[in-house]
Amino acid sequence: MTGSSELRVLAVANQKGGVGKTTTAINLGTALAAIGEKVMILDTDPQGNASTGLGVSPESRSFTSYSVLAGHVSVLQAAVPTEVPNLHVVPGNNDLVGFETEYMTDRNRAFRLRDAITSMQGEQAARTTEAQFTYILIDCPPSLNLLTLNALVASNAVIVPVQCEFFALEGISQLNSTIEQIRGSLNPDLEIQGVVLTMHDARIGLSQEVASEVRAYFGDKVYETAIPRNVKVAEAPSFGKPILLYDYDCAGSQAYIALATEMIDREKARPRAA
Repeated sequence: MTGSSELRVLAVANQKGGVGKTTTAINLGTALAAIGEKVMILDTDPQGNASTGLGVSPESRSFTSYSVLAGHVSVLQAAVPTEVPNLHVVPGNNDLVGFETEYMTDRNRAFRLRDAITSMQGEQAARTTEAQFTYILIDCPPSLNLLTLNALVASNAVIVPVQCEFFALEGISQLNSTIEQIRGSLNPDLEIQGVVLTMHDARIGLSQEVASEVRAYFGDKVYETAIPRNVKVAEAPSFGKPILLYDYDCAGSQAYIALATEMIDREKARPRAA
């Protein structure tokens, strides 16, 4: 446990689909909760897969991240406890599809999530008898749209999952460019917290080549821990469980525990604001 009540907001983003964003958000959040952090996952993908993967059924999503972005409820009002102690989720659903169109003319459209999280911090501070959330992980949709822009503007840093397959780096330069643009105008403190190699198979030459390419591109931003291609990791969401609950001893679970440990070490080592 970090022992700090400072809230850190991390977007899990890559505009390519199928790279393991949702799986990483769910299982990294679960691993962080398991080591004593109080974690919230914000599901901003209209598909709502992070919510499903944490056992929150569509019919039980009374309030969603759309409700938060629209200003109907606060983040804390929308948060739903999961089966994992210390882990909550703000669910996502198809209502998010209309967000971009509805708020395109809103001058504050890029800051709606940031403002909601700022309000949440004030609300938390007033609840002195409750443990405060220490991490928010934002599961972004697979595109660089207004939802992803809101996530990046609201975040301290970005975690980028990269699949160990052909064309893995395709579009990464676009994401990098977007992060640079946001840093230059909307969120000067935004940084890449880390790059996670997903669906890695050490037996396959291509996986090793891609891992080397990604490390050459991102340098020490790439985590040492790579998430292996693992059938249990793929199965777990259909049972509404994070992999740590579905099969704690499998290679995927152990990899996410190692990744969470690495991430916490990086967080401890980062310079603190004065």
